[in-house]
Amino acid sequence: MGAREWPALTAQAAQEQLCAPGALFEFTVQQINGAPVRVWKNGPQVLPDLVEAAKAHGDRDFMVLNDERVSFDAFRRATAHLADALLARGVEPGDRVAIAMRNLPEFPIAYFAITAIGAIVVPLNAWWTGPELEYAIRDSGARTLICDAARWQVLAGQAIACDALVCRATPGAAPERLEDLIGAPKDWAKLDPRPLPEIHIAPDDPATLFYTSGTTGKPKGALGTHRSSMSNVLSTAYAGAFAALRRGEPVPEPEPRASLLPIPLFHVTACNARMLSSVHVGHKTVLMDKWDPLEALQLIEREQITHTGGVPAIAWSLIEHPRRKEFDLSSLTGVAYGGAPAAPELVRLIAEDLNCEPGTGWGMTETSGTVTRHDGEDYLNRPDSCGPPVPVAELKIMSLDGETELPAGQSGELWARGPMVVREYWNRPDATAETFKEGWVRTGDVARLDEEGFCYIVDRAKDVIIRGGENIYPVEIENRLYEHPAIVDAAVAAIPHRTLGEEPAALVTLASGAQADEAELQAFVREALASFKTPVLVRVHDGPLPRNASGKILKTEVRRILAELAAMRASA
Repeated sequence: MGAREWPALTAQAAQEQLCAPGALFEFTVQQINGAPVRVWKNGPQVLPDLVEAAKAHGDRDFMVLNDERVSFDAFRRATAHLADALLARGVEPGDRVAIAMRNLPEFPIAYFAITAIGAIVVPLNAWWTGPELEYAIRDSGARTLICDAARWQVLAGQAIACDALVCRATPGAAPERLEDLIGAPKDWAKLDPRPLPEIHIAPDDPATLFYTSGTTGKPKGALGTHRSSMSNVLSTAYAGAFAALRRGEPVPEPEPRASLLPIPLFHVTACNARMLSSVHVGHKTVLMDKWDPLEALQLIEREQITHTGGVPAIAWSLIEHPRRKEFDLSSLTGVAYGGAPAAPELVRLIAEDLNCEPGTGWGMTETSGTVTRHDGEDYLNRPDSCGPPVPVAELKIMSLDGETELPAGQSGELWARGPMVVREYWNRPDATAETFKEGWVRTGDVARLDEEGFCYIVDRAKDVIIRGGENIYPVEIENRLYEHPAIVDAAVAAIPHRTLGEEPAALVTLASGAQADEAELQAFVREALASFKTPVLVRVHDGPLPRNASGKILKTEVRRILAELAAMRASA
């Protein structure tokens, strides 16, 4: 990639050409919730539009899982049947319907059936414990839950005050099986073809409720709309066109490709930024039960995968796998990720060792997915950036008190505005008022913009730990640690990890005379929280934790202590 003269066009010139009047990526300004927001002028507007678009893809593979293959035609049939079934069960527009399952072909069927009838889909983290799942189901007021058999077992003993449909459960192991309504994936192609229910849906109607952990330790539901989800479709297409113009190539025509998807569909990146584009263009999506680099190499060869990624750890494990050279990876053309810091070395290795175009971007649950994209030579030349905003997104850097906009080059809090920003936090008016300001979302990330508008994430003001793409909020772990009878003080912070980006570690002080070791405290956390939130390192501190004059824990000092201990362990 570095041999040709580059760039052929400035970033501004490339955007102006792609967004010119009459062009596919033309945008206009609309008032949304009283704020002026850039919106895509063309392309599908609401989620049911994508189900209709799937007609053009016919019998091509849509989802592949192990030996199961679901075509786009089968997807359309099953989605329409489930939509009718949900209406018959009394689900109405505005009702919440939760999905709790790992990556299965049933996920997109449920997602699109729910949103096709004007209901709000609530994707839940399949790694959560029973109490965590129960909380989100109760908080969202879900009328119906669609889950897999494993999640139904996790929920055993929880008070679930809603109707449940369980897929992949043996007869009698669940109150009602999804298969009894629409059959198993192998049966979907045999269902009679029918249109989606005729329900009027507007772009700014509510559509999604993705949960994101908050600084209170309890997850918050981010209420997205059809427009906020659908903005990802043209944002994804724009990124490829922008990269082509920058290198002096013609804008490529949309064409189906094969994507390996190892990241969970209950996150906005996989769901909104990946799945929706796949339905629109006709991509084959190959799912994995769990991430296994050897299996991934086998799938890339067998399924002629062109694109994969998700988080930096996935790229690292492919590059460093000792058996990589045994497989034909020549079909692979792109590896992209986000959600966690990545070393500049990784960007270079993707281009040189895998002969692929590296890509990254930035977004958050509150932005329904993509806000910035960074691909190809741009990423190679600015490996510490997450890229420029897509044309319908606006970024600005504000002082940490939120009062003053800062010029290029200065660091402050990143604010973002665009059609991808969600409407509000579900039933959290105070948090909504604090985070959403006249169409802007206060991201809590400390960042800077350069003269061309490329964004650089400097730090995270909210202390979120991002482990391989999973957001972990220290206060949630700290609250659990405080429940242990031996602990009187606790602080959780990130320690670096080469492939995962970061991992949680804890510094604790024990009560006088109390005893507790690292393994005991890790097990205690794991009992209540998802395993990825368990601190990989717990140090018992001799004396009170470091605090400033006002009594607040000095997280900088905590990080230093934990980083030193982690380095000592690594060298031992």
